[in-house]
Amino acid sequence: MNTKLKSSSISSIMLLMYSVLAFSLTLVLLMKNKSMLIEWTIMEISSCSLSMIFIFDYISLSFSAVVCLISGCVMMFSSSYMAHDPFLKRFTWLVMLFVLSMNLLVFIPVYCITISLSRISNVSFALVIYYQNMKSLGAGMVTMLANRIGDVMILISIGLFVLQGHWNIISMWNFDLAHWAIIALLIAAMTKSAQIPFSSWLPAAMAAPTPVSALVHSSTLVTAGVFLLIRFFPFFSTLEGFKEFLLFISVLTLLMAGIGANYEKDLKKIIALSTLSQLGVMMMSLALGAPHLALFHLYTHALFKALLFLCAGMIIHNSYNTQDIRFMGLMSKQLPLTIMCMNVANLSLCGAPFLSGFYSKDLILELSLFNPTSTFMLILIFAATAMTAAYSFRLSLYSLWSPMKNYPMHGKQESDPYVNWATTILTTMTMLAGFFFQSIFLNFNPMPFVLPNYLKFLTMTVLAIGLLLTYMAWNNQFGHSDDNMLKMKMFFSTMWFLSLISTQPLTKMSMNLGTNLMKSLDMGWLEIMGGQGAFKISSSLSLNNQLIQIKTFNFLVTLIIFSALLLSGFMALL
Repeated sequence: MNTKLKSSSISSIMLLMYSVLAFSLTLVLLMKNKSMLIEWTIMEISSCSLSMIFIFDYISLSFSAVVCLISGCVMMFSSSYMAHDPFLKRFTWLVMLFVLSMNLLVFIPVYCITISLSRISNVSFALVIYYQNMKSLGAGMVTMLANRIGDVMILISIGLFVLQGHWNIISMWNFDLAHWAIIALLIAAMTKSAQIPFSSWLPAAMAAPTPVSALVHSSTLVTAGVFLLIRFFPFFSTLEGFKEFLLFISVLTLLMAGIGANYEKDLKKIIALSTLSQLGVMMMSLALGAPHLALFHLYTHALFKALLFLCAGMIIHNSYNTQDIRFMGLMSKQLPLTIMCMNVANLSLCGAPFLSGFYSKDLILELSLFNPTSTFMLILIFAATAMTAAYSFRLSLYSLWSPMKNYPMHGKQESDPYVNWATTILTTMTMLAGFFFQSIFLNFNPMPFVLPNYLKFLTMTVLAIGLLLTYMAWNNQFGHSDDNMLKMKMFFSTMWFLSLISTQPLTKMSMNLGTNLMKSLDMGWLEIMGGQGAFKISSSLSLNNQLIQIKTFNFLVTLIIFSALLLSGFMALL
């Protein structure tokens, strides 16, 4: 067993050590107010030079530190969670390659991003189909094909950037086709971060092992689009109507995910939909013109979301692999440390005061009140915030106060040092990181703005309303559901039919199109004009040629025989 644990344990130590080093370098660059840009010219083709550029600033280094901190804790957790897996070494290599690809995305510019993003897509496909069954394969295909749309958009933008003759990140928008490149990159970012209408792949990625879900949904794959927008935000801001469009899409995504999570029964999918809602919050912050605040929320969200997934993994691991929250109950007595950590992460997700999520999320909501945002959008924003509080409190109700409905669980994994250290580190960071990030990174503090008291307390009021709605639903105060309510429930629980629209109809259309093309082209005209047609023509020509030769031969033989008989008769007469 120790031999199997060696690779994941060493990987976790290396990642945690690198995280400390990267954060130390971040502080050095912040104190000196400097950034480093390293350029390595690979080749020159005509007037365009191909060079590799590495950007080292406080954004890239701090993001890399957070990614590796979470990855180290996840690998530490995997040492226990995946201990009996026969392919633990392969799992470790895949996760390390996944983390390496994400770090490449952080440090390299736009034209090399396609390399790291395609690598992230490929490795994520391998991780999603880690459990080898048809359901995992289908989820992996949905995840990979949806992300390929973003990869194609990035390739289109790279093709447009080639026309500049340089790859300088500072002056990339000084050309005529900049708007088209911005649109391509915006679609790529929406695809990578699962914004409407590309949201269906994110819950499908839950087919992966829980440690992979903790990585994918906290700081790696789903945050790639947000980081792309943050890195090139001045470039995107030059497009007219960019902020208005992004605000509309992000608020719709936030509302859809918040409502859908309240109808979901699968523990991992609830946490996945909460990830989708928080991605909407980050995109909303970008739409409000606060990219550093979006980065702040990305960091805090990554910490408490990774903690949520690790706690969910512990619950599933000790519940005989059951993910239905309706079978959870009285877990505080069976898994006290896990439930305590999960509720700390839940409170941080809600934006409870003085936890890490509060410092970023509350600022974004107050900024939406201060900015000239329409009243309708504000209503949607705070309704979605109430939904966030509702599904978080619902999860706590099922885990804490629901009666026990399953077999008694054994708490032997609670004594595992790998699990305890991983959850303790992330819980500590969830409680303290928000305050320290805001104190260290001055850019995480927006320009001072003043709000009246009733708006200042609006966020807390909305959270309380969300908790009240959950409590009323818990006590069945809404009565039974009629047919209309069942249809509405189906609409909301299927992500506004996006899960059905983006999978079955598209698959059926593509299969029908492929079948018709195969019948009319591959098995039709191409065969008639190509292989089989040429074979039939050559066979017919060969047959006709053979018949002509046979008939000619027969004629000549007959002629020779007739001539011989005629000659012999003539000689007999003489």
